[in-house]
Amino acid sequence: MEIDQYLGVFIEESKEHLQALNQNLLVLEKQPEDIGVVNEIFRSAHTLKGMSATMGYQDLANLTHQMENVLDAIRNHQIKINPDILDIVFDAVDSLEEMVLDIESGGAGTKEVSVLVSQLAAIESGEAPLQSAAAVAEEPISDTSGLILDEFELAVLRESEEKGFQNFYTKVTLREDCMLKAARVYMVFEVLESLGEVVKSNPDVSQLEDEAFDLTFEVLLVTQEPKELIEEKVLKVSEIDAVSIQNFFIDTYKHVQDEGQEEVTASVDKEKVEETTIEKKAQSNKTIRVNIERLDILMNLFEELVIDRGRLEQIADDVKHPELHETVERMARISGDLQSIVLTMRMVSIDQVFNRFPRMVRQLAKDLGKKIDLQIEGAETELDRTVIDEIGDPLVHLIRNSLDHGVETPEVRRELGKPETGTIKLKAYHSGNHVFIDITDDGAGINRKKVTEKAIKNGLITKEQAAIMNDNQVFSLIMQSGFSTADTISDISGRGVGLDVVRNTIESLGGTITINSEEGKGSIFSIELPLTLSIISVLLVEIQNEKYAVPLSSIIETAIIPKADIMHVHNQAVIDFRGRVVPLVSLKEVFQVPEVKEETDYYSVVIIKKGDKSAGLIVDGFIGQQEIVLKSLGNYLTEIFAISGATILGDGQVALIIDSNALIK
Repeated sequence: MEIDQYLGVFIEESKEHLQALNQNLLVLEKQPEDIGVVNEIFRSAHTLKGMSATMGYQDLANLTHQMENVLDAIRNHQIKINPDILDIVFDAVDSLEEMVLDIESGGAGTKEVSVLVSQLAAIESGEAPLQSAAAVAEEPISDTSGLILDEFELAVLRESEEKGFQNFYTKVTLREDCMLKAARVYMVFEVLESLGEVVKSNPDVSQLEDEAFDLTFEVLLVTQEPKELIEEKVLKVSEIDAVSIQNFFIDTYKHVQDEGQEEVTASVDKEKVEETTIEKKAQSNKTIRVNIERLDILMNLFEELVIDRGRLEQIADDVKHPELHETVERMARISGDLQSIVLTMRMVSIDQVFNRFPRMVRQLAKDLGKKIDLQIEGAETELDRTVIDEIGDPLVHLIRNSLDHGVETPEVRRELGKPETGTIKLKAYHSGNHVFIDITDDGAGINRKKVTEKAIKNGLITKEQAAIMNDNQVFSLIMQSGFSTADTISDISGRGVGLDVVRNTIESLGGTITINSEEGKGSIFSIELPLTLSIISVLLVEIQNEKYAVPLSSIIETAIIPKADIMHVHNQAVIDFRGRVVPLVSLKEVFQVPEVKEETDYYSVVIIKKGDKSAGLIVDGFIGQQEIVLKSLGNYLTEIFAISGATILGDGQVALIIDSNALIK
């Protein structure tokens, strides 16, 4: 069978299941009696096993199979979960991740897992578990005999009926051109197990794994969900031809004896409920994976389209031709819709990065003998895919530093009057056309004196410079490459180890990193990253004869303020804006724009925000809202204050794009 075409799908889906395993194992560690979580873990392992076997990755399949056996014993109350068992299961998941990453990089996905397999087998047998339902020997079932249930399965069905659940006999038929039958079966099982509990299948699991069936298989499902929802969900799986669902009544069973062992033949009360079969009229996929390079090309082409659209709008306004104006307006609406789709295609939830950290923190805290509460906020915040791909490693390093060298041990924290459990908070949020990521800990903080002493010793600053530096300037010294030494680890809580690499990576993405710290109370590492949206909505403003663009996402509102209303506090011009004191910033002075127009008695002010802070930008006039293409200023103009890029307007002029966040203190 040709499976290369399915490799990409296999890798992506394997990663999703591994992430689900990690997340649910962390939940299980805190809630060891929650069988529902165990079932979720079992389903992920079960699906991953089937996919691996189908694709021919035997080491993956063997390890997952043995892990699945342990989980099955846990959910059937044959094994009681404990930290030692969880550690081994976590080790197994780590090995599975290594094998999947090896496959992704072109390897064979092989790994010596015999020790882990033996450990898992010992767990399974060490508690002398009762024979599970899955272990009951089953004879082949003919097309006419239906499903054969043992007493255990019959008891499960009776109990489900008593508790108000429904028992459904589900028959699924695959399309004749289905290439990976086992893979589709496991996708169906995943859907069914998300809606209820699969009690029995025909053929059995091993036969389904080996694709030892034609195109049809049967499943007995216990659920509280309606029949229509089950049909709808199953039919969304690719390459499914038909689904048939019938109510299954225990009272209609016919008991038979076979070689002294009682078996129960599954039957359907066809007089009470009519069989409902839905043919799948058309195959439809909800998602499709696209190479990021193709999206880059699409974005570049659309950027040129936006520039031309602006030029056409300018020409239509100059010519005053009704039909041309109408056509341009229609093109603007259509291209606006297209723009929204293109931009959304590139945006990815930062949860893809954040979701790796709970598992990492658990293991590192255990290795260091520390107690850590990791709190995550804003995981739904979206960033451009290119930034998502690069920001992971810097965040890993910062979190490791906070955990390893920031948060104290439980003993030290008790002596300091702190809770034994330290807190690390990871928070992401939007502000303007930027995303901020804060890593906060309640640890030891940064010792200013030790930082300056080390910096002076390393020749980074002089004693005179150290005396006049503020705290933020001092803390930024630990990001210097010359600051990372062995002494740093013991003398200054290790905050300097490798942070120059973190800073360089963030700056290469067009971002910045700042540090705030209070000795004895903790530190905050704040990362500011551009959304990297090439097309943004802006307010065009005039400053004398020059045009500038202010991103709409950072604007609260605009206002015309009489000069008489301007006040001065500590040599800072401010206004009373809706009961709040807002500082004013003159863009003419910031950008040193030549004065060619006479001033009036009023100021045009753009009120901008950054988190809970705000400021008023003084301009000479408002031109209007427009969508523009954000262009980089190149490598030689990266240090221009408060300018994030430039754009070409419809009349061919160049307007600079203001970085609003840089103007708010």
